[in-house]
Amino acid sequence: MDAKKAAILVIDDQPANLKVLLYSLEQYNFEVRIAENGESALKILNNFEPNLILLDVMMPGLNGFDTCRKIKDNPDTADIPVIFMTALDSLEDKVAGFDAGGVDYITKPFQQVEVIARVNTHIALNQQKHELQQALAEVKKLSGFLPICSHCKKIRDDKGYWQQVEQYISEHSEALFSHSICDDCAEEHYGDLFRELKR
Repeated sequence: MDAKKAAILVIDDQPANLKVLLYSLEQYNFEVRIAENGESALKILNNFEPNLILLDVMMPGLNGFDTCRKIKDNPDTADIPVIFMTALDSLEDKVAGFDAGGVDYITKPFQQVEVIARVNTHIALNQQKHELQQALAEVKKLSGFLPICSHCKKIRDDKGYWQQVEQYISEHSEALFSHSICDDCAEEHYGDLFRELKR
């Protein structure tokens, strides 16, 4: 994904951490919003849809794990990848983060190269996930019930319009068409010529 189009929400109660992250991310042209606690982050998410969330674990009030659970419980924000930022490095803490819905960890103190690499990786993975979901949705369109005219063989699309079969399929797949003629039609329309060619 083009970093210029990628937006990130950073949630951390430490101004020094926010300053470092804001500087690092803006250098790479990310659009960055910040929240100083979980409660304000949830409010921001009502009107802002980031491509990724960087979330501190240790915060007063709603901690990072609980904030992540609330993000994942909301259908409007559930698909946004969350990377935890923490000085905690025990196996139990990492498992708790993954159980809460996080996709990765960044350990404090931050290394700019690592932060940018992990951010780019998870934004790209999430974009690929959405592209795959869209592709599967298109496949399902072709595998569902399609009304077809018994006389002219046109297909009625989901908006109620009748289309030629080849037009419908080309709009819903990458199939290409070439024109030919089946044996029955060749016999009916070009009988003598067809029989001659078959000899």
